[in-house]
Amino acid sequence: MAIAKMPMPASRMTDESEDDHSAYADVSDEQLLQLAIKRSLAETNLTPWQIRQINSRTKSTAPSATQQSQSNPAKLPATASANPPSESHCRNINRDISHHIFCKNEDKVIAWTRHNGHLRVTVETVNDLDPFLSAIWRGDEKALREILNSNLNILDEPNKDGWIPLHECAFYGHVECLKILLEARPDTINKRTKTNQTPLYLAVTRKHLSCVEYLLKNGAGPNIANNQWETPMNKACDNAHEAMVGILLKFGASPNKACVQGVTPLHEAVMNKNVQICKMLLQAEANLRAKTIYGIDPFFMAAQSGAVEVLSFLISEGGNINTQANDGATALFEASKNGHVEVVKILLSNGADVNRANKTGLLPIHIAAKNGHESIVVLLNPKTSRIKVKCSGISPLHFAAERNRDDVLVTLIQAGYDVNTTMSDDWSKMHQDRRSTALYSAVVNRNLQAACMLLEAGADPNLDIFNPLLVAARKGWMEMVMLLVEHGANLNGLLPTHPTTFPTVLVFCVRNLPMMKYILDNGCDALSCFSCQYGSSPHPPIIPRRNGRERMYYLNEEPSDYCLQFCELLSAPSVNSDMVPIIDMLLDYVGHVKLCSKIAEHLESNEWKDWMLIKEKLVLPCTLMHLSRLKIRKLLEVQRLTRISALPLPDRLIKFLRYERESFADILR
Repeated sequence: MAIAKMPMPASRMTDESEDDHSAYADVSDEQLLQLAIKRSLAETNLTPWQIRQINSRTKSTAPSATQQSQSNPAKLPATASANPPSESHCRNINRDISHHIFCKNEDKVIAWTRHNGHLRVTVETVNDLDPFLSAIWRGDEKALREILNSNLNILDEPNKDGWIPLHECAFYGHVECLKILLEARPDTINKRTKTNQTPLYLAVTRKHLSCVEYLLKNGAGPNIANNQWETPMNKACDNAHEAMVGILLKFGASPNKACVQGVTPLHEAVMNKNVQICKMLLQAEANLRAKTIYGIDPFFMAAQSGAVEVLSFLISEGGNINTQANDGATALFEASKNGHVEVVKILLSNGADVNRANKTGLLPIHIAAKNGHESIVVLLNPKTSRIKVKCSGISPLHFAAERNRDDVLVTLIQAGYDVNTTMSDDWSKMHQDRRSTALYSAVVNRNLQAACMLLEAGADPNLDIFNPLLVAARKGWMEMVMLLVEHGANLNGLLPTHPTTFPTVLVFCVRNLPMMKYILDNGCDALSCFSCQYGSSPHPPIIPRRNGRERMYYLNEEPSDYCLQFCELLSAPSVNSDMVPIIDMLLDYVGHVKLCSKIAEHLESNEWKDWMLIKEKLVLPCTLMHLSRLKIRKLLEVQRLTRISALPLPDRLIKFLRYERESFADILR
């Protein structure tokens, strides 16, 4: 990293006695550290634990100015340390490099100075901190030899993470320095860190091929694993380094050693989509059927990751085309899930079983529909058994509707999937609303286009326990309500779990008078709203729930044997203000009725302005025209009211029958 890329010129950051830089005077430690790391981290060679320490430092809160002023105002390193180290620690770091950011190819350390409450960025030289490691990081062979001539014991001194100088040298990749250290102490060649990393493992991790070759030639163990059971071969394959893999195999590295999760070098090569390394490993007798702790073999992983070329190669080597993971998912299922069209084509052309389900009973076509991979659904459909789909307890249509996959929905409908297939109880119970049809999901999602496609294809809107019409009414979605009614939604349906003495849809319409009028126009039973079991007798008080809420408002809660009456619904505070227009509207759809004592008492006590008009309607006899309209509508029945316009009658009379005209005088005009 060039020092010129730092926030200030290097020439001005080397002397602590210089004046504070006003441009950074108001910048916090945290902000300045973030700025420096952003500019330097990509070009900085850090050990893995240095990076972890720096990341944790940037996530934590920097010490306050008060805390810092209480300590010695020495240079504050860019570190993960919560408390600033002392000046003596900065001058004698003793190889604890987690407190600094070392710049690539530069003998520099980014550090901070806080003085009199002001912050200054400084750059230390590594030589001031640790000449020995400075020589290793810089690859200075001459300086290294001079130090070792006076003190060999330093080669055995580990830092807090168990790193000795040989680990540092292997990590930074200076092969000549590596030779010097090994000549001095050849017995340290397989020395391990606290995480069981050997110098060979670190050199492989950093892709230092010359160091790897030298270490192997001098007796480094190629199969020594770290504490995650990862060997140098695992890392070489993970890095997709073909030359590294080749030299490791040459010196006896096992192609079948697995890490704690069961991932082998072949898994790593497949994950990287590297065909050449896969060939090298199989030639070295790598196990093509080796599985991870999740039951995933290399062939499955190739399908999962969309590695087309690798997959074709593994098929030619005898890979199991129908391999399954522990959850029962096949390679075809996984490819369908992730949308790998070419992989699906290869698997199908090689005889993959499209009807092999996972442990939940789902087939590849289910997961393709769920994730919206329409082209894969097209490929799978001709070979997918409808009987197997039925046995699964759920249709791909359900997934397509639930996830708003409209293009998949069209494909499945055109392929002949039954739009009225209901979920099995097991699948239905997974939803709190106990839905069972694809139409229900479309309505819940406010997907008018999907609902229209399903209804046009013959979907029955009355199959769910909670009618889709109730969902649309509850959402106040007039357009969906009209669509459902036009396709035969039951306006007079009741909810078995929460019984009422009147059509349940009215519960969700009493505060939406235009919607209420629409459903009444189309045959909702208005007469039942006046059928009160108490009549003129006094009404008992409404029984409150344990939580104090009135039970009549909550039809989506637990089942109850309580039967809600319409007069009780109108007495609710949220509906009470609209009582007069609601009663007035309902009277237009019934003959002679009598209000129960609860409604009459409420209207009398509040002195509603239009109460006298309602009284007149109740006292005066109904007109013959009104009674005739009611009779004709009754004869037509609810199912045909939406087709009333087809009757051979004058337009004005049809409008009157549809409540578009309110008086006989309008017809005579």
